[in-house]
Amino acid sequence: MQPNPQVVARLVEREFYIPTPLASPWGVDALEVYFTLPGKQPLVVLTHGTSDKPEERRRVTPWAQLQQALWFARRGYVAIVIVRAGYGRSGGKEDGSNGGCTTHMGSFVDAGEASADDLSAVMKYAQRLPEVEPGTVVSIGVSTGGFAQVALSANPPPGLKAAISFAGGRGGDGHEHNCNLSGLIDAFKNFGKSAHKHGDLPMLWIYSQNDHWFPPAMAQDFEAAYTKGGASNQFVMAPPDGDDGHHLYSHVSAWSDTVETFLKAQNLLPLDAVLPMPEPPNVPIPAGLQEKDAEMWKRFLMTAPYKALVMDENGKLWFQGAGFDQDLADDGARDRCKKGGGKTCTIVARTPGVK
Repeated sequence: MQPNPQVVARLVEREFYIPTPLASPWGVDALEVYFTLPGKQPLVVLTHGTSDKPEERRRVTPWAQLQQALWFARRGYVAIVIVRAGYGRSGGKEDGSNGGCTTHMGSFVDAGEASADDLSAVMKYAQRLPEVEPGTVVSIGVSTGGFAQVALSANPPPGLKAAISFAGGRGGDGHEHNCNLSGLIDAFKNFGKSAHKHGDLPMLWIYSQNDHWFPPAMAQDFEAAYTKGGASNQFVMAPPDGDDGHHLYSHVSAWSDTVETFLKAQNLLPLDAVLPMPEPPNVPIPAGLQEKDAEMWKRFLMTAPYKALVMDENGKLWFQGAGFDQDLADDGARDRCKKGGGKTCTIVARTPGVK
């Protein structure tokens, strides 16, 4: 579909709770991102990984995936980022942060199925939204959220047309070891058998050559186990990315072409042309910032809340966005300033409406 140039597409970003059985009493924290185009739009659901640090699992926010959601929204999707049960502000219990590593915490299959149940419940809810075309759904996840896509393929909900797993797995330690590698491989095999029985959901798996959580040999073992029972997927081993390719998903430009090619092959690119990035809000630059800071100011305005912009004694700027709350955003921006050599790091702007 070619967007009508006479139609002004307005960007919508809203955070709300979606009721799901595993996230009682209030549901899962969700962020919806889309452009107001004529008619209904297909749905994409995106979800996060699992930190090995409990405090970070308590601070997961859907705003951390705003850039990924925008990528899909600009191509004609209604994007919904969800924080699964037990993480961040979502209700319920975690989907097994140690599940599969220790017997009393359940298996990797249990953890994957719990994650997939959250995704299925969100899809069912979102398919009733007036802006959503319920018959076309794509699912995306990174790390444990990527593993959730594999579990989802074993019992795909109505309307799901494809899934993409970035660095999918569980039980890694960030040093190329796994707490229970044989158990994890068995889980991939289990899900692959069921996926084949259900008709093989089109899947794209993306790993990086320098992933320290699920390195290439391990990722290839996952694929071999999944396909052994007859299931199929498209497996991509991307070039090294930064210090740890496990974070490839964070760098949208690194995977944009690969994902676009996959979606096009599945006839899942709704628009013929990508919508332009939205313009930043028209907010005057704060006193004390110079003309040379205008570009940094625009970047800050487009950054997800909670956010903070700081300046050091020499006028150099740093910012932190997508913080769980304003205090964490403030602290993060100050820390970046200090690590960059700043001695006096003063906040010059924060999330609008936050004191």
